[in-house]
Amino acid sequence: MLKTLIVQNYSLIEQLNINFQNGFSVITGETGAGKSIILGALGLLLGARADSKTIRHGKAKCIIEGHFSLNSNKLKDFFDDNDFEFELDDCIIRREIYASGKSRAFINDTPAQLSQLKELGEKLIDIHSQHKNLLLNNEGFQLEILDTVAHNHELLIEYKNNYLIYKSLQQDLANIKEQARKNKEEEDYLNFQFNQLNEANLEIEEQNQLEEELGILSHSEEIKSSLYSCNNLLQDSDISILSQLRNILSQLKNVDKFYTPTKEWLERLESSYIELKDIADDIESKGDDVEYNPERMEYVNERLNTIYTLEKKHNKETVAELLELKESLQKKLELISNSDEQINLITEKLNKQRETLSSLAKKLSEKRKSGANNLVKQMIETLSNLGMPNVQFQIDLKGTKDFRVNGTDEISFLFNANKGGKLQELSQIASGGEIARVMLSLKSLMAGATDLPTLIFDEIDTGVSGSIADKMAIIMKQMSKSENRQVISITHLPQIASRGTVHYKVFKEDKDNETLSHIVVLNTEERVQEIAHMLSGENLTEAAINNAKELLRQ
Repeated sequence: MLKTLIVQNYSLIEQLNINFQNGFSVITGETGAGKSIILGALGLLLGARADSKTIRHGKAKCIIEGHFSLNSNKLKDFFDDNDFEFELDDCIIRREIYASGKSRAFINDTPAQLSQLKELGEKLIDIHSQHKNLLLNNEGFQLEILDTVAHNHELLIEYKNNYLIYKSLQQDLANIKEQARKNKEEEDYLNFQFNQLNEANLEIEEQNQLEEELGILSHSEEIKSSLYSCNNLLQDSDISILSQLRNILSQLKNVDKFYTPTKEWLERLESSYIELKDIADDIESKGDDVEYNPERMEYVNERLNTIYTLEKKHNKETVAELLELKESLQKKLELISNSDEQINLITEKLNKQRETLSSLAKKLSEKRKSGANNLVKQMIETLSNLGMPNVQFQIDLKGTKDFRVNGTDEISFLFNANKGGKLQELSQIASGGEIARVMLSLKSLMAGATDLPTLIFDEIDTGVSGSIADKMAIIMKQMSKSENRQVISITHLPQIASRGTVHYKVFKEDKDNETLSHIVVLNTEERVQEIAHMLSGENLTEAAINNAKELLRQ
């Protein structure tokens, strides 16, 4: 329930801090006084888009803050799921809009997203404005009304969850069939590519090894000659490096006993001798291995040509990429061979899901038919009390061939205000005043089926006469008598204004070259004056004042 609304620097409002009560409250004021501004501020708390143009001129930001009493723990799951602190008696929603165009939102001082504001707001307040009467043309809205009154919430959630699974399986089946069709069309080509790669018997490091071997085979004579020369210089000639080192070692050993520095030199030279001797032996051995082999070189060239051709054909740069392609082709071919099995498996799942969905849709339809009968009776009774004694109202429910997101029912509200008149779709035959009464009747029945704490009616009385307005006010007041519920009506009609438990007035004031909008709570005398003005206009008459007192007395 809305306890307090605080607004700063929003449109014509400089500073507003107003408390709201439970029960039935009314808001009055001249056209343009700022009633729509207050609704706009509330809309921002409920997740509406922000517009920096609504900030008062010269101000850096505007702030809208609402304090709500939750009255029960039914919303605790929302707070827990979204990591918001749960405050039962004082839930605070705040919106800040900056001149730069940015905006921030908070729930109990924790930053929140607009989607979270909308989700919470839908559970706290229902604002009904005149344009929402157009929703009566909408089949989805009509089903929503019926499902609300028939208490189909849990069943509808279960149906929708299963509907999503059903649609997902349908899409999966369509995708795999389409993929199988495409794959079958190119199966021969895929087989050809796979077999070509498979027959190549590629190994991941093969290309590097073959390219290195080809380099050796192509330059075998140069390599062998260079290795022979190196070996000769190292150890085979009379003046070889190793021969010279042996002579040096021999000379140093002759003086080793007399000259101590030779010990370190001998150790280092002996180590160098061993290392060079090992290198010389390795060069000699490798030189013996290097041979010109035209048959081997022809094989290596052919093998590399095979690899290069495959890489160019498939736009790959390495054997590793070719092997990845081979694996991918193999999977595609396996998918083709297994596609019938997969299609059968998904088809079986789809059939089972269709049976489940059909059962839920049937239960939903049965509950809707039962709920429609009750709704029709209650609507006729309520509309009769609102000045339509001969009203005809029916709900036409027809089954659909296919599953829809909200079941297998088509719905249409049929209406005629006159006895013996032809029933037609409500939106095509009802006048503005009749639509207003129908909508109020539906809202009252929906309110009885839900625990929505706050309902706001913005001039729902448009197009109705004084006596009917009084009856509409009685219905709104009855709606407000439910425990922990408040109903607020923004009205231009004195019959409705007089029925309010609390009366608020919105007015404009010129101050320092600017116009400001205010809202105040009226006392008894002020209410008499306001309702009298609503009855007689600008000039108050004694009759209007007496009439206003009588309305309030009633």
